[in-house]
Order: sequence, then structure tokens, then C-alpha cells
Amino acid sequence: MQTFDWIVVGNGLVGAAVSYELARQGLSVLLIDRALEPGNATRYSYGGIPYWSGSTTLTQQLCQEGIAKQRQLSEELDADTQFRELDLVLTLSADGDPEAAATAYAHCATPPRFVSATEAQELEPLLNRDAIAGAFTVRHGHVSPVALVSAYNQAFQRLGGTRMIAAVVDVVRIKDRVTGVLTAEQACPAKNVLVAAGAFSRSLLHQAQVKIPLYYTHAELIETPPLDLRLRALIMPAQTQRFTLEAKASQPDTDAKWDEPGHEVTPAILDSGAIQFLDGHVCLGQISRTLTDLEADLDEVESDRTMRSAMAAQIPTLADVPGTWRRCRVSFSRDGLPLVGAVPGVAGLHVMAGFSAPFVYLPPVAQRFAQAVVGEADPAIAAMALDRFS
Repeated sequence: MQTFDWIVVGNGLVGAAVSYELARQGLSVLLIDRALEPGNATRYSYGGIPYWSGSTTLTQQLCQEGIAKQRQLSEELDADTQFRELDLVLTLSADGDPEAAATAYAHCATPPRFVSATEAQELEPLLNRDAIAGAFTVRHGHVSPVALVSAYNQAFQRLGGTRMIAAVVDVVRIKDRVTGVLTAEQACPAKNVLVAAGAFSRSLLHQAQVKIPLYYTHAELIETPPLDLRLRALIMPAQTQRFTLEAKASQPDTDAKWDEPGHEVTPAILDSGAIQFLDGHVCLGQISRTLTDLEADLDEVESDRTMRSAMAAQIPTLADVPGTWRRCRVSFSRDGLPLVGAVPGVAGLHVMAGFSAPFVYLPPVAQRFAQAVVGEADPAIAAMALDRFS
């Protein structure tokens, strides 16, 4: 087998985008995933693009670049990503305090505006206005995650990129250098290896005696077949618990637990939300659990009941629709920024994982990363370096 310039491990949105961008720079790239259509975090994502949400100079810049890129990606990749813009409706519980909820959005580039329950129902007629005190709303981008990954993959292969369906079981490490990856069947040599395997990145690198500050949740949702009803907006809670959970679960004193199966680092949370895709199917969610075993057993019957019960209050029509419980693992970092770049002390080994808002951040980050590989260092990429916590 030829020695590739880059091997990218993982064909979720991260791997699909960065493999394309590396190939676009004229590099030889092998993209490996264990399945042709993996059931990963991308597959079961809502596909939202929160380009309004940047709260620092860096994240605002990436949001601007991200939405600009998403608006033209269908043309660039010569395939329909199903990009559109729609209303994001962030519902506030009936006993919620609008002023307190608004503080979470005060530093956003475009803070969502508060509307009454009646106005929220005008934006999304399926909402039960009696169950909410009102909602915050802002325009929001959206794509089909599956269509976007497929578009990146097709463009990657047109550029001469190579795909392989195989489970990567280890990286090939000789002292302080990585020279490729090992699958169940063979060794694949490369000058550089980029681990873009989401939640599975930590355990893969742990086998190679590399520790990274990457964590994950088990996210649970319900996926429906195409439905006759029409959900106009993307519905999420105004006061999401996920980011608080991630902050608690990634504290330095929890780090050792993440390499030992059997821990629940923080209690599970439910952020009730829904999105309908252009083909009519709906995703309802979402329960998040910080369990340190990637294959932890979950009670799908109880989770299904919990998510439907929460949905019954605000969108009664969705409570009893046919649907299948799904589970994926979602990676995150300690500070909301992804881990991007070289692994300190191990030549040829790189990571890209832990995106909190991948559909807005990733397209520009993947492009910047690939350009930095062949050109000059990029301060935006440097800000996401793995050694920023040391």
C-alpha cells in the first residue's frame, strides 16, 4: 500500500470535511471508517447552524465564515446539502424568568429576541402556548447531516481521495512518531494521522499511550419516519442543561474516571427539542449521559417514555408519533472550543474533535487547518491546540 500524506480516521462531519480540504490542497489522503454509513453523532444530529451565537472574537469570526461557507457548499461540492434558514424557537418553561434566561445570550453576536407565547405559536403553530412563558427566537441555519457528509465524500473522491471501510484498532507508533494506523486486516502507512473519530478518539489514542482532554456524552433521541405533519421551526429549550453538564463532566479532577469504564460522571439531563428535515422525518430529543463506557447499556424503553412525556407538554402532536430510539456519542472539550492540531510530543499524530457547534465551526476550521498544513501557521487553529490546558 502507498504511504499517504494523511490518513483521516472517522467519517463523521469532521473527517468528511477535513479529508476533502486536505485533498483540495493536493495531498494524498486515505479516509477510514468502520462503516459505510456509520451511526455516529453526525448521523443523528439536528443539523443546526447557530451562526448568530458567537460570543468571542474568535467564535464570531468562525460563525461568519461558517455560514458563508454553508451557503455556498452545495455549489462548491456539486451536491445538495439541503441548506436552508429557519426560525429557531427557544422555549421558556411556564414558570421561567425571561430576564434570567436572556443572560445566557447577552454576549452573542445576534442575541435571540424574546416573544410571547402567542407569538411563539405563530412561529411554530404546533406549539402548545399554555405550556410556555414565551420563547427566544432568531434565524438559524440548517442542513441535512447525511447529505452534507455525502457531498463532502463525493467531492473528496473526485479529487483523488481514497476511502476504506475498516475498523482502526490502533495507531502505529515507533517511539515518539506515528507512521500510520492498524486495522483488523492490515497496516496503513502515512506521514500524518488525523484522529477525527469523535467520542471514540480518546479511547483510540489511550491505546497508543496518548492522553487528551476529550470527553463525551451518550446522546439519546427518537427518530421518526417521514410524517404528514409540518414542523416549521427548530425547537429547543431556552435554558439548555447540556453545556452545564459538559463543564462539570470535564473538570480536571474527573479526568482519570474517563479512562475507567463504569462511572457516571454527572447525572443525566434532558433538553427537550425537535427538528423536521426536508424529507419529513423528525428527530426528537435529547437525553445526555456522561457514562465512561462507550458501550454502556441504556434503558431505551424508559428513555423513549421520558422524551415523549417532555414533548407532550409543548408539542402534543409529536408525543405519540411512530419513532425509533437512537443513541450516539457526542464529544466535547473543557472550554467549548474543539481540540484541533498536533498531539504534543508525538510527531505525525493530530486530532480534530470536540466541536460544540460543528455545523457552523467545522467547515471553516477544516479549511483553515488544511491551509495551515501546507502554508503558514493560523492563529485561529493555534487557539484550539491541545496544549492550551497545560
